[in-house]
Amino acid sequence: MPRAVIALGSNLGDREAALTAAESAIAALPETRVLKAARRYDTAPVDVPVQFADLRFLNTALLVETALAPRALLRALNAIEAKAGRVRALRNGPRPIDLDIILYEGVASDAPALTLPHPRAHLRDFVLLPLADLGITRDDLLANRLPGAFP
Repeated sequence: MPRAVIALGSNLGDREAALTAAESAIAALPETRVLKAARRYDTAPVDVPVQFADLRFLNTALLVETALAPRALLRALNAIEAKAGRVRALRNGPRPIDLDIILYEGVASDAPALTLPHPRAHLRDFVLLPLADLGITRDDLLANRLPGAFP
């Protein structure tokens, strides 16, 4: 089965509980298995409207194995976000949960709805820190690859 990397972030409400619930929901997706989870990192917001600049994020990442195709995985992640109360009214506004596919093994896409690998992940410490826990480097992101073996 293909592997994918999913970044998780929260900056509203009980951030820890939101990440835990999202991790459980991802683990419960059909034909999907969490291989490894990163630690959680408290990070400053990036590219948010000025009125939300004080809302810090809690970020992590998951390495999963999934039979879901990239767009099906994206739809499932969007459903998890919606169930958690995410409303996409304001670009980069506050959110109880944010789930992004960063890399999907063997897939490159420049489609507006799903660009893979994530076009800005290699520039963002709030993504790179958790990915380092998974053994994934900036070079891996730029090369659109996942290392072969994971503990």
